[in-house]
Amino acid sequence: MVDFAPKDLSGLLVVSIEQAVAAPYLSSRLADAGARVIKVERQEGDFARNYDNLVNGNSAYFVWLNRGKESIALDLKSTEDISVLKNIIKKADILIQNLAPGAFDRLGLNLSDLRQQYPSLITCSITGFGESGPYMKQKAYDMLIQAEAGLTDLTGVPANENESGRARVGVSVCDISAGMTALQAVQLALIGRMKTGKGRHISVSLYSALADWMNVPFLQYKYGNKVPERCGIRHPTIAPYASFMCSDGREILIGIQNEREWANLCDIVLNIPNLKNDNKFSDNSKRVINRESLENHINQCFIKLTRDEVIKKCDDGGIAYGRISDMEQLSNHPQNLYMNVQTPNGTIKLLASGAQHDGKLPEGGSVPKINENGEEIRKEFK
Repeated sequence: MVDFAPKDLSGLLVVSIEQAVAAPYLSSRLADAGARVIKVERQEGDFARNYDNLVNGNSAYFVWLNRGKESIALDLKSTEDISVLKNIIKKADILIQNLAPGAFDRLGLNLSDLRQQYPSLITCSITGFGESGPYMKQKAYDMLIQAEAGLTDLTGVPANENESGRARVGVSVCDISAGMTALQAVQLALIGRMKTGKGRHISVSLYSALADWMNVPFLQYKYGNKVPERCGIRHPTIAPYASFMCSDGREILIGIQNEREWANLCDIVLNIPNLKNDNKFSDNSKRVINRESLENHINQCFIKLTRDEVIKKCDDGGIAYGRISDMEQLSNHPQNLYMNVQTPNGTIKLLASGAQHDGKLPEGGSVPKINENGEEIRKEFK
């Protein structure tokens, strides 16, 4: 018998009028922790169900973010269905919604009024730009917010004559950051409610969640007038901290954090002891200025060695490194932890969430079909 992490939120009822990524991320983590999550979908279903059909006919996004939930499809323009939703809210501990700004109010469900009516209720709205401000009504998707928050301008390679060099971060980092931020806030609200008996309203925007992650370049620019440059797979302010090709066609990323490691790199990995005393490379600032020359020395060494041979030298010298993994290598990574999740088309294996509890992982609940639990929920909350 598999021993799973404790269900600390067992007994809590969460209702989530949600779609896409950020809000489902929040509610899926609450479900992992034992909360009962009722997912309210449009009659055609959450559009994330149709992002792809690559996971045994299911969408990768949907199976990742909707395990352990119950699904009910409601027509929120229907008086009868709104009544069902109101009855669920009446008994809920947490209400989550990520409809467009103003849409929830137009349903006759004002969050402030609901919290006055149910003082212990915790409400959470996830929006693109917030619930106020000049961009409040602007449509917001992950890559658009990556651009607005400045992340796109930092990501990629230096521009050339024909290309800007900018790139999207390879996963939906903006949606995920908003979901993580909302999860932290909801957990704090639950602790606060234990002390006071009162809920609160939480507002999380995709823009602000990602902007918080941008604080280092923001502060460097605001107070040091430093404009960050795109530098590909290189650290902007540390050298050597970059990727290098090995003789077997595999890449390795190495990072030097201090002068002791720099000396070990020269002595043990590169076998060029005199390099550490070269005036061009005698401290990190000089190494950054002379990065191209420095990387030439490293390239000349690494291209003669397989990646495993470089790794052996790095281990001997106490040098930090990372293998640049493709999807096949990620799939077979020896550090992977997995959770099994039942989908409408069979059991699949997910990479587990990052936290273990006394060495135990959360149990992955089933991914619901559209309206799979609708009839039972309607009877329960009629």
